Amino acid sequence: MAGGKPVPIVTAMEKAFKPQPEQIKQAISPRTKAIILCFPNNPTGSLLDKQELEAIADIIIAHDLLVITDEIYAELTYEEDIFCSIASLKGMRERTILVSGFSKGFAMTGWRLGFICAPDYLTQQILKISQFTTISAPSITQYGAVEALKNGQKYIVEMRNSYRKRRNFVVKHLHEMRLDCHFPEGAFYVFPSIRQTGLTSEEFAEKLLIQHEVAVVPGNAFGECGEGHIRCSYATSMKRP
Repeated sequence: MAGGKPVPIVTAMEKAFKPQPEQIKQAISPRTKAIILCFPNNPTGSLLDKQELEAIADIIIAHDLLVITDEIYAELTYEEDIFCSIASLKGMRERTILVSGFSKGFAMTGWRLGFICAPDYLTQQILKISQFTTISAPSITQYGAVEALKNGQKYIVEMRNSYRKRRNFVVKHLHEMRLDCHFPEGAFYVFPSIRQTGLTSEEFAEKLLIQHEVAVVPGNAFGECGEGHIRCSYATSMKRP
C-alpha cells in the first residue's frame, strides 16, 4: 500500500532455514526501511535463538532500520527457555513492530484475533490503515482472549508437550522413509526435502493426495526456494488414524 518492495532472502535446509547475517547485509540498500522476521517459522519449524537475533539486531541498529517480527508461534517452542523475542534485546524495543495473535498458542483458530505491539508513533500510523480495512473484533472474542491470557498457560504447556511428541514421531518416520528434513524447533510443521524423488513439489503433493489420500502443501507455495520440499503439519491428534 505504501509502495514498498519486498526483497527475499533465500534460506536452505543446510543452514536450518535461517537467514545469515551476511545475506541480510547484502540485501540492504539505501531504500531499505525494515526487516521482516517470522520465527518460529511456518513452514520450516525453524527458530532463531538469542545469539542469532543479537547478530541481526546489530545490523538493524547499524543501518537505522525497523524490524517487523511475526511471533504467532512463540508459545509453541520445544526446547526450554530457547525462545527470545527480538523486541527484548537492547536498543530494539523502539525499533520493533511485533505481530502476534491467539490462533496458535491458545488454539483459537477461527476467532481471527491478533494484535500488534509497537512504539506509539508507529501505532498511530497503523491505526489509520486498520480502522478503514478491518471491523472491530467481536466482544466475545476479546473476552475469550482475556481469559486465555489469564488462565491459559497450563494448557499451553500440555499442548506443547503433545506437539513435541508428534514432532518426534513424524521426523522419525520421515527419516525412516529416507526423506531429509530439518528438525523443527517450533510451530507444528516439518519441511522435508523430496528432491531425491525427481518430482516437483506440486507433482509429489498431487500424487500423495491421489494415491494415498494424504494432504501436504507443495513447498513452492512459500516461494521459489521452497521448491523441492513439502510442508507437513502435525497439528492433528496422535489418536486419529
